[in-house]
Formats: sequence, structure tokens, C-alpha cells
Amino acid sequence: MAIGADEMQAFLDGWQRLLAARCAEADVRRVMETPEGFDRALWGEIAALGITGLIVAPEHGGVGGGATELERVMEAAGAALLPSPLLSSGVLAAGLLGALGDAEAAARLLPGIADGSRIATVALTGPRARWIEDDVAVTAAPAGNGWQLDGAAAFVTHAEVADLLLVVARAPDGLGVFEVDPAAVATNALPAFDRTLRMADLTFAGTPATRLAGAIPAWEAVEAALDLARVAIAGEQAGGTRRVFEMTVDYAKARHQFGRAIGGFQAIKHMAADLLLESESCTSAARHAAERLAAGAEDAPQAIALAAFACADAFVHTTAQAIQMHGGIAFTWAHPAHLYLRRARADAQLFGTSDAYRERFVQALEQAR
Repeated sequence: MAIGADEMQAFLDGWQRLLAARCAEADVRRVMETPEGFDRALWGEIAALGITGLIVAPEHGGVGGGATELERVMEAAGAALLPSPLLSSGVLAAGLLGALGDAEAAARLLPGIADGSRIATVALTGPRARWIEDDVAVTAAPAGNGWQLDGAAAFVTHAEVADLLLVVARAPDGLGVFEVDPAAVATNALPAFDRTLRMADLTFAGTPATRLAGAIPAWEAVEAALDLARVAIAGEQAGGTRRVFEMTVDYAKARHQFGRAIGGFQAIKHMAADLLLESESCTSAARHAAERLAAGAEDAPQAIALAAFACADAFVHTTAQAIQMHGGIAFTWAHPAHLYLRRARADAQLFGTSDAYRERFVQALEQAR
């Protein structure tokens, strides 16, 4: 369901005001050092605004938005470096439940995700972390009236704070999606380069599980959810890239050396022009991918793959160059530039590498011929 332009702008204005008031740099630094890694009070405000239920259907208490609205919301989140389980719960888990087509599970689980009272995440890749079907490393076997899971899942986002765990596992009849109580799973928190993004490895050993029904093959539903997550991350990267560019330009205007603003030096001008191109290009790529996905277009897979590597590379390049342009101050813990660099490098590995998406893009182009 598409949201009207005026309604969406009002929605975004409210979202940006909330982030400006409650997710400033000082808030990010404070929250990322807490055990949970996010602010539950802010999470409640995010939910009240409708962000956690943005892509959830209205019949389940959501807003009923799609990829286009999601991308714009994530641009603002990326600019603010929002530390929260929004990507895990409101995007990946909500997207998987929506795509799977299990009406009973959707009616039971999605309302809690939409109103923020339930935090969900998805375990879908093994230790090789290629985020493809062949990497699923959890197995499922019938046990009494239910199922039990064995094996391992890697790099599960926000697993430590999740109330609901959706696990992709190999059953005797093929891949399935299973509902698991996170308390029944051994969780090993991973050291984080980016403290605003928490991840963990999970170990399953005879873990009780409930298999969800699927109107479509399980991996097809996973890919649909991953496409939404890829668009969401591309939006986050575009928003972060733009914010870093603006921050760097402001510094170049204000910082003086040899009696003039450093922004007047030719080398800095050239670097700034390069960063402007990166910012505008990745924003265009992210929004185009969202529009093609929302339209169900045939070229959506290649647009998403293009955005996945273009936005990741732009964010990494821009943050690295911004640190150089800021000089020694940007290397200090007190400056926010390194926080964006950490997010950029973490996002560039999440759900696949740039090289993997380049290959995926080429494959999509060849299939379209």
C-alpha cells in the first residue's frame, strides 16, 4: 500500500524531529555503551510513531508502507546513527513473516512487532556468512508434536534483546522457517567494531521449535525479506553518507589555515566534489532500488544489487575521506567521524559483501537479456 506524498512528508518530518531530539551524538554514545545497546524509552517512541510497524499490514496494526517509505525512513536513521533493533525486528523479521504467508503466525506475531512490544530477529546464515541458501547451517527434525533444531547460526543481529527468534533450518523435506524462544538458545555475543550494531552467534542443541507454514518456498520468503533489508541498509548508508558529507563541508568552511578557510584550497575542493558525487549517486541508487522493488518490476533484482554495492562503497569511501579532510581531530574518540566510519564498515559486510553484490548484479543483467 502506497502512502500519499503529503502524508509521507508529515511522517518523515515527525521522524526527523524525534531523531533530532532523542538521537543526537551524545545519545548515541551513551546508548552504545549500555548492555542492551539501545534505548527502550526511545524504542517506545519510535513504535508510537509507527516506524516499527511501517511495513506491517494495517490488519496487523501496522502502517502498511512498502520499500519506498522504508528507504526514506532509513535515510534519516542512518544520518542519526540510530542504535536500535529496527532493522532486525521492523524490517527483516516483519518482512519474513509478511512474505511467508502463514496467516496464523502473522496474526499472532506481527501486532507485537508493529507496536514495539515484541522484538524479533532472524537467524539465517551459517559461519561462512555468505547469506545464501547453501550457507544455512541449522537442521530441523521432528520431535513429538513439534520440531527440534541443531547446528549454528552466525551474525544474528540483536539476538541478545530479542523476544522472538525466527530460524531458517534444513528439514527432511527442505528449508523451513521455525519459531524459537531465544531463552532456549545458547547465545555468544560477538565483539563489535561498530558498537551501535549488536550481533551474536547462536548454537542449537535439541532446541524446541515450531515450524511456520509457508504459502511460498522458505528461501523465496527469505529473499523477499532480505530484499527489504538490502533496501533499508542502502537507505541507511545513503543517509549516513549525506550526513558525513554535510559535516565535512561545514568543517571545511569553518576551519582556517594560512589565513583562509581550508575549503578554499583546490585539493579540498576536489575531494569535496568527489564526496558530493558519492552522496548523490548512492542516494539515487537507494531510492531507485526501493521504487523498483515497490513496483514489483522485473529489473528490481539488479537495481537492489546495484544499490547494495554502490551505497556500501560510497559510505565507506566518504567516511574514510571525511576523516582525512578533518585532519587529526577526526582520529580522536571525541569526534563523530569515526562513528560513521565504523557503521559504514559494519554495514558493508551485513547480508553480503560488495563483491558478492557486484556478481549478483552481473548475473541479474545476464538473466534479463
